[in-house]
Amino acid sequence: MKKAILTPNPYRDKDFKTVREAVKVLTDAGMDVRLCLPFEVDKSYELPKDLRFSRLDRELPGASIVICFGGDGTILHMAKAATRHGIPILGVNIGTMGFMAELESGELDLLARLAEGDYRIDKRMMLDVTVHRDRDIIFHDICLNDAAITKGAIARIVHLTVKCDGTQAMACGGDGVIISTPTGSTAYSLSAGGPIVEPDANSILITPICAHDVAARSLVVSEKREITVEMSTNAKRNAFISVDGGKALRMNIGDVATIKKSPLVTKLVRIKDRSFYDVLNTKFKNGRGE
Repeated sequence: MKKAILTPNPYRDKDFKTVREAVKVLTDAGMDVRLCLPFEVDKSYELPKDLRFSRLDRELPGASIVICFGGDGTILHMAKAATRHGIPILGVNIGTMGFMAELESGELDLLARLAEGDYRIDKRMMLDVTVHRDRDIIFHDICLNDAAITKGAIARIVHLTVKCDGTQAMACGGDGVIISTPTGSTAYSLSAGGPIVEPDANSILITPICAHDVAARSLVVSEKREITVEMSTNAKRNAFISVDGGKALRMNIGDVATIKKSPLVTKLVRIKDRSFYDVLNTKFKNGRGE
């Protein structure tokens, strides 16, 4: 019997209505269903007593699939844990745009296909992010969308130098720079003026944020490049690095962030027969309220 882990975002799925419907569909299809929270909730938040939640770290081994209920943020949060166990993810959108989600909340009947193996896997590139301070590694993580090196909350310009394989590719002052995967090209990078790139493209995007230079433009480089980002020698302010919108780490002058393609890939489950452009057109149309 295939085991499915359902990870509902309690702040999105009000009263767990959507996940309750999904549990019934999957159980009727003969799957072993387990409920796990994707993150810790506020202590004041009361979970429904009729639903039994297990610890995610105990359920991941042996699971066949992880089904996330929420927006892209919920999927990003789960991607790291699921990827490290080699488990594919299916997203059910209860957010706004939901670029990575496969289903909307009204399409839960399609989950029955999972029990029959009637789906395909879409492999998405990830980035490996490391920050060095002198000879020490002070930060290491993987990301599905992007790594953002920014100025923080202070309204001052941060001066950054970006290198590809040791050669300077960009030097700019502004709010920072985003290093993203093709999957992340429809996220923060897009908001900063970066291009949209097909998710299966073999590339890495470098997008400056509000650059104080009219000549500063996004770069699309080969996935083989090793990218380093550090504050310029004349920098007077610290920067902060965050991966996939997670908690930010303060970078001091002299720290170096190294970003390169990760050997790991996120496996996204696809049930419906639609192209990337179908998704793109649908999401942007809905985003405009049409």
